[in-house]
Amino acid sequence: FVLERQGEFICIGPFIRSGKSNCFTQTQKIYELLQRLMECDVIVYNISEDAEVTDEATWAVSALHSEMEHFRSPKMFILVSTVMTWAMTKPADPDDPEVPLIEDDFRRKRPHPSFKEQASAEKLVLKLGKTSKLSTYVVAAGLQYGMGEGVFHYFFKASWLGELSSVPVFGSGANITPAIHVYDLACIVQNIIDHKPKTHYFIAVDDSKNTLEDIVKAISYVLGPEEVNKVSRDDAHLTQELTQTDLDQLSLNLRIEPVLLRDMFNLRWVCESGIIENIDSVVEEYKQTRRLLPIKICLLGPPAVGKTSVAAHLCKHYKLHHITVKEATEEKIKHLVSVIQNACDGENENDEALKEAQELLDSLKDSLSQRGDQLDDENVLRIIREKLNSKPCRNQGFVLDGYPITYEQAKELFFDEDMEKDPRSKLLPHNKKIIPEYIFSLDATDEFLKERVRNLPQSVAEEMHYTQDEFLQRLSTFREANTEDDTVLNYFDELEIHPEHIGECQCLCTKILIIEVVGGAMNYGPTQKEQAEEERKRAVERHQQLIQEAAEMELIEAVEKARMTVVLEEWNKNVKEVKKQEHELLETRSIPMRHYLMKYVIPTLTQGLLECCKVKPEDPVDFLVLVLFFLNLFSFSLWLPLLLFICCYTLICKFPTVAG
Repeated sequence: FVLERQGEFICIGPFIRSGKSNCFTQTQKIYELLQRLMECDVIVYNISEDAEVTDEATWAVSALHSEMEHFRSPKMFILVSTVMTWAMTKPADPDDPEVPLIEDDFRRKRPHPSFKEQASAEKLVLKLGKTSKLSTYVVAAGLQYGMGEGVFHYFFKASWLGELSSVPVFGSGANITPAIHVYDLACIVQNIIDHKPKTHYFIAVDDSKNTLEDIVKAISYVLGPEEVNKVSRDDAHLTQELTQTDLDQLSLNLRIEPVLLRDMFNLRWVCESGIIENIDSVVEEYKQTRRLLPIKICLLGPPAVGKTSVAAHLCKHYKLHHITVKEATEEKIKHLVSVIQNACDGENENDEALKEAQELLDSLKDSLSQRGDQLDDENVLRIIREKLNSKPCRNQGFVLDGYPITYEQAKELFFDEDMEKDPRSKLLPHNKKIIPEYIFSLDATDEFLKERVRNLPQSVAEEMHYTQDEFLQRLSTFREANTEDDTVLNYFDELEIHPEHIGECQCLCTKILIIEVVGGAMNYGPTQKEQAEEERKRAVERHQQLIQEAAEMELIEAVEKARMTVVLEEWNKNVKEVKKQEHELLETRSIPMRHYLMKYVIPTLTQGLLECCKVKPEDPVDFLVLVLFFLNLFSFSLWLPLLLFICCYTLICKFPTVAG
């Protein structure tokens, strides 16, 4: 992109990314880039963290050098490189390896095998800048941190997530790691632009001589489990989030010191003493830049209103930590037992810490036995406050479930002595690091709550102390504690953290309403492993859905087939019955005709056929007609049907085609 500063146009690369495109498109991009470079007075290319930019940077400086005749004014080209181009350089004093390298040792520098292209780019830039129209500078920067952390991001993320019991250190960790804050690196580039020095090669590192192990320890102490473990470099390749380039940079062991920067510039350092000395501010920058801000929620309301179910949904959605008095107490007792057990096994030799742990464990057990599985307020406050101040809750956030209950408990839990000493504050003294940002009061009537409790299984009701007598007593205690002016909700109101009231509704509906108020998550998205697991779950769900749909379709088809079979059987039965009835009807209707034929027609016809057989005429049909005619000449009742019969018979015999 291009910046305009005090009449100068500063062009900051890279611009062209490699990708699948045709020659015309790539040529057009190069032409447009050259035109843009010609418009700028200062061009800055950073190849320290992205090796793919090296080719573009070398092309840019070569193209500018070839176009110097067309410059309207002198131009400046600054290449921000990396100290990895010094990685294999021999010590300045072989007898004293602790003597650092300086800019004067530039001729002897040897790059890391993976950074030879960057070293060649440095030489080319310095070579092409020996003219009055094009001045070139190279800044060899240490490993960069701040505002996202660059190569150190893996350690920040591992510590912030808190999923590991210790943060890994690759290799021995004793290697000196030169580094610089990105703000300080930008300040150096700014000074080069402003002063246009005669020296053209600078080393940009802070004053620290920190080892990799020390840096990781500092990150882990502030953000994470406060422990580190050394991992062999071969096992480091199993870490998918680190590339080979990252591992090469983290293995750098180099003592190097900038001399020219202090002699030529008056720098206003942000982290001159290094990342360890400024770890608190660096961690804060890391959180703000990546928006890794804790979400702190407190759910309040009467017993059986559904706080725990809603809290569980919110913790899953936002990846927060669920805090209840019961679970926090059990976790604390388990931790104390583990500490005492480790001390007995000889892993912990701190007698004072062991004694304190044993005393606290005894105190908790005595309180639980005397109060019927419930701790006294003092121990509860201590445990919850310790939980709220833990690294995971400080990093990701929490959902405080059903506590505090009273005004005094809230005041004691969130009390801050330092704020009490500040007379300028008009609010109650409270610890801003652990005070919830969102307060939700889940409201419900007694009838609604009693109905919910009645619908619970007996085992669940007993486990949650929601049997009839216990629940009514707890509900009465809650109502009495929230009738006065000094309630826990009033406490948050006085701190100008106004509670949101949510009426009677289902758990999912309550969760949706809370998410609308809180907004989006402020943490890392799913990892590659989580994404793969989510894809696998979706695939399994789709497969199960297809199987279920196929089974439902088969069931529907089977039911339809059975129904059609019954219908067809009924149809066939009805058709058979209809045919039977038609046959019987025809039989019944044909009886008079049969009787008539048998009485009048058949005898005469038989007599005529007998006569025909006796005579044996040449034309039997004509003969039969004549015989029948004369036999029935005087019987008019038989004449007409016989006449019709004779006509039909004659027609059939003589003209079969016409008859058909």
